Amino acid sequence: MTREQYIRILQRELDKLNQEIDMKIISKESYSKESKEHKLLLKKIYQHTHKNSLKNFFMKIFTQRSLQF
Repeated sequence: MTREQYIRILQRELDKLNQEIDMKIISKESYSKESKEHKLLLKKIYQHTHKNSLKNFFMKIFTQRSLQF
């Protein structure tokens, strides 16, 4: 499974969870359990996307052939 596929799966789970939370809000039920799951999913998505962003940033900086002033 590629990183992109994993992120897509996490995003789908997050979407489902958001719908569940919305329904609980509408029916005035508690959604504390779901909010914890939501936070965990967001953290996983952020970790996988943020690490890649930092990696790309540093690769661009350190792989430049010459610095122009």
